[in-house]
Amino acid sequence: MVQGLGIRATARVFEVDPNTVLSWLVEAAEQLRAFSAYFLCDLHLEQLQLDELYAVLSAVKAGDLSEDEAIRRLERSPYWVWTAMDPTSKLLVVVDVGGRTLAMAQRVVHQVTRVLAPGCVPLFLTDGLKDYGTALLTHFGSWIHPERRQAKGPRPKPRWMPLPELPYAQVVKSYRRRRIVGVTHRVVFGTQLAIEQVLARYGWTINTAFIERLNLDIRQCVSAVGRQVNTLCQGETGLRDQLALFQVYHNFVLPHASLRQPLLIPEVTSGRGSVKGWRPCTPAMTAGLTDWICSHDTGHMWEEISPRLSHHL
Repeated sequence: MVQGLGIRATARVFEVDPNTVLSWLVEAAEQLRAFSAYFLCDLHLEQLQLDELYAVLSAVKAGDLSEDEAIRRLERSPYWVWTAMDPTSKLLVVVDVGGRTLAMAQRVVHQVTRVLAPGCVPLFLTDGLKDYGTALLTHFGSWIHPERRQAKGPRPKPRWMPLPELPYAQVVKSYRRRRIVGVTHRVVFGTQLAIEQVLARYGWTINTAFIERLNLDIRQCVSAVGRQVNTLCQGETGLRDQLALFQVYHNFVLPHASLRQPLLIPEVTSGRGSVKGWRPCTPAMTAGLTDWICSHDTGHMWEEISPRLSHHL
């Protein structure tokens, strides 16, 4: 399923009933959410990129609506997959589903604050959605008492201002006929110099390229949010289950080529090929959450980590 197959296609491959695959997905998603909640906490991150991905859920049920009417309803109230990732370790920190609203932006930023270590204020990079700025100001702000400008008169009222250490920049894209015609950078909180100093350590500039590449992976690996597919989820719950599966697979199971580390001593392989000079790494290993790669088999993976989760569950 994390390779882009839908529930029915997976059932055909393993020659089982689709309801069997669906029931496995529901049970696995419940365990994997607990798995992510256990490991994704007290994170010390320097950067975070946030973005939202358009998702279409099926609105045709038992012939109550025609396909044209369902599309019109979905256009008026679409669903979005909200993501937050660390570009240095490629760790998918938060994934959620909801509308493209201020309330949803507040919810996503609140989830981000829950997984960050106390006092950690990373650099935030997003697109031009203004709701991000409001949500970040809500969670990373404090009351400031302005200084009096006059000797007489009432004292200025306290104002809710962003923390001095909060850096936040936006990548604003201009479109014309669904094509990008311009990209501008906007510093919302902090200074341009402070943001460039954080990015200069990795040779980067202000961008959201890493989260956009992750969105492409989600479209390719989660069948429900692929473009022009017939595997749409019937509701928000089914999409959340598939995203929970993808998050754990992306963070703990799938090694990323850009994260591999050179071995001090090359290892000889069992075949006749060249020696092994690189150690495969997952985002969780790069972030220091684990030192091992989870098995592709969910049952074996759960046996590996269940002793560590006993008190958490």
